[in-house]
Amino acid sequence: MVAKLQGVQNALIGTAASDAPVEWLDAASLAALRAWYEGMTSRDAVSLYLADKRAAGESSRAMIGRIKRSLIAIAISRGRRDVAQVLDETRPGQPKSAQRVNAAIESLRTTRAPLPLIGDDVQRWLPLRLAAVLHAAGIKTLADLTLRVPRRRRWWTVIPGLGVAGARQIEAFFVRHPELTERARALTVSARAQELVPWERLVVPEAVDGSMGTFRAPRASCALSANNDYQAVNAWLSLHEVAATQRAYRKEAERLILWAIVERSKPLSSLTTEDAIAYRAFLRHPAPRARWIGPPCPRPSPEWRPFAGALSVRSAAYALSVLSALFRWLIEQRYVLANPFAGVKVRGTRPASLDTARVFSAGEWNLLRTVAEGLEWSYGWTPSAAQRLRFVLDFGYASGLRAGELVGARLGDIETDALGDHWLKVVGKGAKAGKVVLPPLAQVALDRYLVQRGLPVTPSRWRPGTPIIASLDDEAGITATRLWSIVKRFFAGAAAVVEEGSPPTAAKLRRATPHWMRHTHATHALDSGAELTTVRDNLRHSSIATTSMYLHADDARRAKQIAGAFGVRNS
Repeated sequence: MVAKLQGVQNALIGTAASDAPVEWLDAASLAALRAWYEGMTSRDAVSLYLADKRAAGESSRAMIGRIKRSLIAIAISRGRRDVAQVLDETRPGQPKSAQRVNAAIESLRTTRAPLPLIGDDVQRWLPLRLAAVLHAAGIKTLADLTLRVPRRRRWWTVIPGLGVAGARQIEAFFVRHPELTERARALTVSARAQELVPWERLVVPEAVDGSMGTFRAPRASCALSANNDYQAVNAWLSLHEVAATQRAYRKEAERLILWAIVERSKPLSSLTTEDAIAYRAFLRHPAPRARWIGPPCPRPSPEWRPFAGALSVRSAAYALSVLSALFRWLIEQRYVLANPFAGVKVRGTRPASLDTARVFSAGEWNLLRTVAEGLEWSYGWTPSAAQRLRFVLDFGYASGLRAGELVGARLGDIETDALGDHWLKVVGKGAKAGKVVLPPLAQVALDRYLVQRGLPVTPSRWRPGTPIIASLDDEAGITATRLWSIVKRFFAGAAAVVEEGSPPTAAKLRRATPHWMRHTHATHALDSGAELTTVRDNLRHSSIATTSMYLHADDARRAKQIAGAFGVRNS
């Protein structure tokens, strides 16, 4: 089977390289092939569907075979070797097998042909004979080949065994895929120490791509299909569906892989603990500055740099923790054997503590709600936008949900227990499932918002998949990024309202983010007498020490009470 598919692949690749794309079959040919698989003889299938397309002297069996091979070639060209195997191995006349073939064909119909990537092996896109010749000359990837084709006339003469015909096939392939030349330029740029490119444009040279990394685990035991470090890190990044998290983690991976290539001339999978310690020092003082540090600018810009300046102690500690988590995951996937960042700490870091400035006092929160009540009439918001904003404020404040949890919540996630208490099932950080109590403020806010949207308030009439927070245009949900911008816009408007009377409050509101509602929820709950463990469970903190950061309210009261207990006695 493998040999047969390999032969088809060779023929297919040769056709592709000659600039003749593999096209989808016509309906008559597919109908004839399906009929043959269902048990009809090749003669009857051709007579019924293809009588007018028979070439002179061509047998019915040959026509069916040609159609079958063409479909297998299409499957291979689209990266569906599973479909090719089904078509090749299935024997005609078996009902279940025929159904399997029909399903495979339909799945193939909607599969788009893959595009070549600059880091792909030449064997994937060129005939095996040509690939073997290129491999023997040290040309293994399309990146390697792109730098040789055609840099000068008769470029193929320096590659033993290639010849004119093979060179023309290769040239035709690059004509069909001009984007590879652009990617090759990015490779050339990234290879120069004085110039750096962002992650999405990075093409790692083979010598430092990690395919032969010092600490690579045995390939047979690896759970990843990644051939190099760049692919492995991309697999790790794809685990994180929240866009903000993925961007933050990509930034740290991007900085490390560029530093490893440019400053250490080695791949990620060859980094030692000594390298990790050197990288820690580099984070605090990236040098040379002209190479690594620049002003904020769009990522495609040639002025882009990985750093805007030296990292603070806290930022450097965060970077090291992200990279340590990356390597722990790579170890779990049996991609590498060691974590060079294990135990590498930043001196001067302190336990996390809550900045009390990121909490709204009771008075500030009442001010925000007062402003929110007049959005339609005083500040130009549309009624639907104002209603949604008020719901977000009340529901977010009462529940303590994160922004991502708010936009991900659905009506079907709400449940009522035997005691009549209402709960919202959520999936929080780290994909941890949990539930959050919905107090009366959240319930009333939700009922009001559903009525405003024209939806029923009775749970039995809810559509489970309906987002709790809806778009203004339809009942589809919104993203966390959109929620962030909506709430930031409101805080900025509220800041303008109080600017004249209270500049400090206005400045605080301009810094505020939706996450402040979570801080405010925890602080106000504790101030109202809620137990620390209760707030911890509702916020879904793994440690009560994290929740205890919110116990900061009223230092004056504490001082007064202690002074009263230990006052000076009158003699």
